[in-house]
Amino acid sequence: MGEKKVIVFIVEGRSDEAALGSIMKEFFSNHEVQFIVVHGDITLKDYVSVDTIRNKINDQVDKIKNRYRYQYSDFLKIIHIVDTDGVYIPESDIQQEDVEKVTYYIDHIAAKNPEAIRKRNKIKGDILFKLRKTGKIHKTIPYKVYFNSCNLEHVLYGELRNFTDEEKEEHSDAFAEEYEGKVDQFIAFISDFNFSIIKIFRKAIAFLFLS
Repeated sequence: MGEKKVIVFIVEGRSDEAALGSIMKEFFSNHEVQFIVVHGDITLKDYVSVDTIRNKINDQVDKIKNRYRYQYSDFLKIIHIVDTDGVYIPESDIQQEDVEKVTYYIDHIAAKNPEAIRKRNKIKGDILFKLRKTGKIHKTIPYKVYFNSCNLEHVLYGELRNFTDEEKEEHSDAFAEEYEGKVDQFIAFISDFNFSIIKIFRKAIAFLFLS
């Protein structure tokens, strides 16, 4: 496929691609950028486990490889962006409340069945630990996973609540428009010490933008 290499972003929803797609494609203009939208949390879908999560990631990469007739050697890196969904919160901060769906706050999680959330967090936490240790996909393609806490809307829009699909779409489009042609400003925004872990994020920037 020539000199251009493929950079793949794995994200949870269409709103993630809408918010970040144009920015990433602008920065990586010397490469081909593809987004894989998994429509949900791949760390919890289809009875995934620590033992099978890498296969799930491999399967996602294979789908886009086959669709565009890439070779494995065409891929430069895989960048996986996931929501933490409060997975690392202390168990004591998962509280029973009369809510329709799990609700996230700065200092606790509210749920009708706190024990179910504790079990979910254990499973997801173990899987995320495995992914953090996963350096390669298909043995040769560099892979890194990055966490949004609690989710992309919380990070990009500064609001911690349950957004409707329509609201996500509106916010994503507005965010993409705000940073169109302003990659440096986007990097400055996402590096803000108010919500980023600076030392870790500098490593992330090096992997995303410099390698």
